[in-house]
Amino acid sequence: MPIRPILRFPDPRLSTPAATVEHFGANLAALAADLLDTMRAAPGIGITAPHVGVLQRLTVIELDAASGVKTYVNPQITWSSTETISHAEGSVSMPGITDDIVRPHRIRVRYQTLAGDVMEEEADGLLSICLQHEIDQLDGIFWLQRLSRLKRERAIKRFAKLGKTGG
Repeated sequence: MPIRPILRFPDPRLSTPAATVEHFGANLAALAADLLDTMRAAPGIGITAPHVGVLQRLTVIELDAASGVKTYVNPQITWSSTETISHAEGSVSMPGITDDIVRPHRIRVRYQTLAGDVMEEEADGLLSICLQHEIDQLDGIFWLQRLSRLKRERAIKRFAKLGKTGG
């Protein structure tokens, strides 16, 4: 499958909520396969369709070979714990920049498979962080918005110095 170009911060599509996927089939499966190849090439552990300019609620996550590839269509967080976890986050749309973000440690997610079947699962640790990060992206919340204004401005300046912005 082809590796697709990744949108770069501050592309406005990265702050646009994605539409609900309504059509399941070969085109959606091909998009998911493209996302996986694109994410691996980036490299990253999670990617959404909006990262490649397709404003649909689809994300692919691969934390490591042991846990395998997980594909989530129309994911929604239905519950989150009060216990929190802090982890360095970044984005394939802003390579080279990371910062610590505090999120709920455990969540429950309802989503659909590539075939359209409705599923629900609980996640904790890194999978929980990754799911929350990618669902934020699907909701039009770029990860920088989770930082304080000062940290956000510093991250944007660091990224500009790297010369990787695009539009």
